[in-house]
Amino acid sequence: MKNLSGKRIVVTGGAGFLGSHLCERLLGEGHEVICVDNFYTGRRHNVAHLASNPYFEVLRHDICFPLYVECDEIYNLACPASPVHYQFDPVQTTKVSVHGAINMLGLAKRVKAKILQASTSEVYGDPKVHPQTEDYWGNVNPIGLRSCYDEGKRCAETLFFDYHRQHGLRIKVARIFNTYGPRMHPNDGRVVSNFIMQALRGEDITVYGDGSQTRSFCYVDDLVDGLVRLMNSPDDFTGPVNLGNPVEFTILQLAEKVIQMVASRLTPDPLPGIVFKPLPSDDPTQRQPDITLAGEKLGWDPGVQLSEGLVKTIEYFHNLV
Repeated sequence: MKNLSGKRIVVTGGAGFLGSHLCERLLGEGHEVICVDNFYTGRRHNVAHLASNPYFEVLRHDICFPLYVECDEIYNLACPASPVHYQFDPVQTTKVSVHGAINMLGLAKRVKAKILQASTSEVYGDPKVHPQTEDYWGNVNPIGLRSCYDEGKRCAETLFFDYHRQHGLRIKVARIFNTYGPRMHPNDGRVVSNFIMQALRGEDITVYGDGSQTRSFCYVDDLVDGLVRLMNSPDDFTGPVNLGNPVEFTILQLAEKVIQMVASRLTPDPLPGIVFKPLPSDDPTQRQPDITLAGEKLGWDPGVQLSEGLVKTIEYFHNLV
């Protein structure tokens, strides 16, 4: 039976890192949530604690194929988001971004639902503008190793805006920058999880390049709050809008911070060192969001500092290890 006090909301990729936190937030607000996931990178463990909620449902489904459900809103988060996973099967990565977007937009059109696309800062490629604003078109290699993800997400944005213009669909597009926190996949190859897992195992931390490349790290609770604010914003604001923490760190600074924080907790002997390896192909040298638009339109400003978020993330991975 539908929860009469809330909406029925579909979250694709709902058993993933971001999706599971979003499902949790939406259930907490009194909505009915249909978590859609094919479990390619999502894990049942991420949503197991929600299973007893009568307004939560898990549906095993690949959005490369049409989905027929009734809903009021759709958060389209389904897609491998780390290079290790999206480069493993690059054709499928493009398919889930493009075919998946078409299928979810088709669902939204049929049931007249509002739909949000989880796009990415990767649409900016290796940016020549810093920090990145939403009106920057990007500097993307269309035939590189990361192109399956970068160009797939760019195409998905195109589809969203064409459905909006052609069919009057209510859309929202969020460009998500580096996000971290509990429930990250321990082997996803992303820098925060890599560094923490290596440090917890007493291994030297691997830094690619000289570590001078920069990233901005947003804690998952802040990011989810931005997604919900965007979905609930007036229909005439479609985005795209950057969601990320604008405080910039070099990769070397992050490595040193993780070593320090793990050492203070576990006092490993000897302390992990840092090993430098060649920079991967098409790895961006700078990545920092300009979140002026999110502040103006959504009243959103991430509040969790990196040190605070790392404490919670290290605790999560320590329990896994």
